[in-house]
Amino acid sequence: MATARSKKRPLWIWILLFIVAVFLSIIGYGLLISGYQGADYYAYPGLTVVAATIILGLYALFVRWMERHWPADLSLGRLVPHTLLGILVGFIFMVLVVSTIVAMGYATVTWRGFSVEKQFSVFMMFLAVAVGEEMIFRGVIFRWIDERWNTWVALLISAILFGWMHISNDNATWWSSLAIAVEAGLLLGAAYKWSGSLWVPIGIHWAWNYTQGNIFGLAVSGSEAGENMLTTIVNGPDIITGGAFGPEASIISVILGTFFTIVFLANCYRRTTP
Repeated sequence: MATARSKKRPLWIWILLFIVAVFLSIIGYGLLISGYQGADYYAYPGLTVVAATIILGLYALFVRWMERHWPADLSLGRLVPHTLLGILVGFIFMVLVVSTIVAMGYATVTWRGFSVEKQFSVFMMFLAVAVGEEMIFRGVIFRWIDERWNTWVALLISAILFGWMHISNDNATWWSSLAIAVEAGLLLGAAYKWSGSLWVPIGIHWAWNYTQGNIFGLAVSGSEAGENMLTTIVNGPDIITGGAFGPEASIISVILGTFFTIVFLANCYRRTTP
């Protein structure tokens, strides 16, 4: 088993291999995402299919070569149901966040317009982002630490690194990075642990970004997504609305993300307890 092999390796070898795995994952993802720069909206679906296939194919080959088995977290039998479940969770999460801000009187939402072609294109673009980041943070970082030590250490470290990755984004602050670490880093790690597959966190990440950016027209981790169906104007304190960084920096997202994390972990515990 991969877990036994991971624990048998000397710590210094494990650390070296871990660094190499993370480094190669980041470089590969960065090179593939760079293909979107300057591309037309209508090219996004094709680029995404190619990018996602390459990213996941390289991940599978790396696991096969390094760990002597094909990755169980890429089970094709779970691709459709787990991805759809993740999309549902991500969509519901962001709808609840924005709806709460609106209900508190700190935002107004108006209809802007809808283009099937453009919405489909940006929807597919966010798939590549979800696939790449989930491969790095859940498929490599979380899984390797979980196999070497335990789930709690893996959750903590992967969440901290996930939040820290966003510190250089536009309009980012230390609070926004901490918020992402808690609401998304922990939630996505818990969803991965519960499902045993990358498809659920990929679906959550995918729908989360698309819903806040291209449905509600809010900033996605500090950046404007463009081509939004709705126009959402916020007019309250940043701690509630998230300010220029977007709803991911809202305390509402942190509270809701913590709740979703507890639900996933509770189900993990219930499944493993006789």
